[in-house]
Amino acid sequence: MENLNKNLKHLRLRKRLSQTRLSHRIGVGASSISAYEKRRSIPKISTLLKYSKFFQQNLDRLVNEDISRQEEEKKAEISGEKLRVLPILVDANNEEMISLVPVKAAAGYLNGYSDAEFIGELPNFRMPFTELSENKTYRAFQIEGNSMLPVPAGSYIICEYVQDWASIKDDTCCIVITAEDGIVYKRVVKDFDHHQLLLKSDNQEYTSFEVRTHDVLEIWKSLGYVSFQLPDAPNSSKN
Repeated sequence: MENLNKNLKHLRLRKRLSQTRLSHRIGVGASSISAYEKRRSIPKISTLLKYSKFFQQNLDRLVNEDISRQEEEKKAEISGEKLRVLPILVDANNEEMISLVPVKAAAGYLNGYSDAEFIGELPNFRMPFTELSENKTYRAFQIEGNSMLPVPAGSYIICEYVQDWASIKDDTCCIVITAEDGIVYKRVVKDFDHHQLLLKSDNQEYTSFEVRTHDVLEIWKSLGYVSFQLPDAPNSSKN
């Protein structure tokens, strides 16, 4: 139990919640939350279950392990100075190709993103657009769902590989790849002080969520998209 109070405070601050806001979210009194964090009181099992569900932590880890220390030890290398394996494909002229990750290949990409053989089996192509530099690596990801409307589901997002995550400007649209959440297309807000990224949807019906930087596999900055879903014709008025 010696780590419990520290864990409860760490998890709350990691989500940037005051004790009052957390109280409203999990249905536990703010005064009780304060007492737990200052180790003046020990939560009941029913209360611990509320914490466990909200912060997505199992009870054993919540009670017994030092979560902040473990996360510090697992902290991601943000600047990209350490090697990140990025297999690419080139054509007969040694010019880099753009690999396409369709929705049906999304699950396989989580395991094969650093596998040259897997990348070689994906559709690969070149795009003759002057906006794309010869000195950068690009990839296209097909997205599903409506969380980023008006970009429709099924669109292909053309992306540039990001080696240094600190270079991403807040609210930039990116493809973020994690083992837990898979391939998601969101706006990214950096929170490196807490070793996490906030991922936001343009569709307000979808809530934002955090991902730990040490869980991130790759980040690709979005440059544009290709869609085969044409907009509907505007309503014409009849005289």
